[in-house]
Amino acid sequence: MKITEYIHSLAADGRLLADAAEEAGTGAPVPTCPGWQVRELLRHTAMVHTWAAAFVTEGHTSYVPDGGEPDLDGPELIARFREGHRQLVDALGSAPEDLDCWAFFPAPSPLAFWARRQAHETTVHRVDAESALGRDLSPVAPAHAVDGVDELLRGFHARPKSRVRTETARTLRVRATDTEAAWTVRLSNEPPAAVREDGTAADSPVDCELSGTAEQLYLTLWNRLPLTAVTVTGDADLARLWRENSSVTWS
Repeated sequence: MKITEYIHSLAADGRLLADAAEEAGTGAPVPTCPGWQVRELLRHTAMVHTWAAAFVTEGHTSYVPDGGEPDLDGPELIARFREGHRQLVDALGSAPEDLDCWAFFPAPSPLAFWARRQAHETTVHRVDAESALGRDLSPVAPAHAVDGVDELLRGFHARPKSRVRTETARTLRVRATDTEAAWTVRLSNEPPAAVREDGTAADSPVDCELSGTAEQLYLTLWNRLPLTAVTVTGDADLARLWRENSSVTWS
């Protein structure tokens, strides 16, 4: 996906997130984030947006901690989220292509990293906000969902902090049935090693395969849908191991 596409997605999903939060109310529970109410979701996402925008606008070339979550609630919190979201969209849209700043896994450029990361951060949390309304979610476009699966498998879980480990070598495949996208993920006592093998290239034997539409896979791998939302073929214990150990946390 192009940087402009990420920014467009970030802008659209941020507005949907704020609208859903406003309709649900900040005291509504968030089913996809057990223990959270909408206020916790908004405070977290507002903090992340502000933190990310600072790398883009201030050009920090090393890690800088976040400034904490806003101590707001109700309409003031929703307004704070909307303003921070607009500032992030504007920062990314006006940033130079040769922006130099810190990023926490490889990307074609720091600008591409932050546009992609914040686009998917916001899509996933938009789903959280909409889940508080108890009705159908806004769709995730297949290309965006495929890109998000790729970021999760080859970005987040390539890092040493991934907790998805097995004592013996195992292989998991993730296949999007509505596109040609597929990934082969080799699991061991090291971080998962994922390779994208689209189409017929992804036909080697594996221990377990997860298949479904790109959107189903995206939301399932981000733990926003249950495993029953996708088809599990082969060793279901391997799918459960992924489910139980793959969550990405802020700390």
